[in-house]
Amino acid sequence: MDSSKSDYYENFGRIQGILMYKDFLKYWSDVETFQARPDDIVIATYPKSGTTWISEIVDMIYKEGDVEKCKDAIFNRIPFLECRKEDMLNGVKQLKQMESPRIVKTHLSPELLPVSFWEKKCKMIYLCRNAKDVAVSYYYFFLMVPVHPNPGTFSEFVEKFMDGQVPYGSWYKHTQSWWEKRNDSQLLFLFYEDMKEDIRKEVIKLIHFLGRKPSETLVDKIIQHTTFQEMKKNPFTNYTILPEEFMNQKVHSFMRKGISGDWKNHFTVALNEKFDMHYEQQMKGSTLKLRTEI
Repeated sequence: MDSSKSDYYENFGRIQGILMYKDFLKYWSDVETFQARPDDIVIATYPKSGTTWISEIVDMIYKEGDVEKCKDAIFNRIPFLECRKEDMLNGVKQLKQMESPRIVKTHLSPELLPVSFWEKKCKMIYLCRNAKDVAVSYYYFFLMVPVHPNPGTFSEFVEKFMDGQVPYGSWYKHTQSWWEKRNDSQLLFLFYEDMKEDIRKEVIKLIHFLGRKPSETLVDKIIQHTTFQEMKKNPFTNYTILPEEFMNQKVHSFMRKGISGDWKNHFTVALNEKFDMHYEQQMKGSTLKLRTEI
């Protein structure tokens, strides 16, 4: 293995064969043994799939559209379950100290999600985004978060992405394993592209799933507060509160474009053809269909 390859894996380890941040793995037993409460809500996504957007919407539903109650960093209101950086960031600790009902953020696949969430029949929301846009967003995330190695060129990174050599492993396995649970009454499976196309319809769907009653006023407030433009300038959702050592927004902002179809600005014709062929192999037999543009 040459030095560039070993450098790439320096801050990563594996859990059940899936690439993961070493800092998270150091305390993995805390994650595995985490005790869910029956009224917990789990927001699960593969990284860079609209996690912050869906999280803010769900929190606004719980806060009944009161923007004032959302004035704290999103990672405090909705702790990141498996996130751990010594004592500075500790999702498990944050969640244990929270009053119910808790909203839990995770990027874990169903197999890695603490078993107590399944046993307590907690409601779960999974947001899925097309693989090409995820790859683009993940590439930029690698560039701005110092724990990541240099991703190389975009096409080099896409190769790693296709091979599942990124934190949380294969996008194909992750999305399909959650898709297989879509008929479970405790899970709501949503698509990023549907949210971009008709946010009102998806917000109403979420409100119903969470056992609330939608009112026009509430839906309007949520839609207004969670537009990309609003969230990009909101210090409680744009991650500017985090120190530079965790997220360097001088490289570029955490909230970059928030659109569907940006992959067209990054994939060459050759890379796109290669990706499509690989995608077809990986998704063979799957009923999960995604739109790559709206």
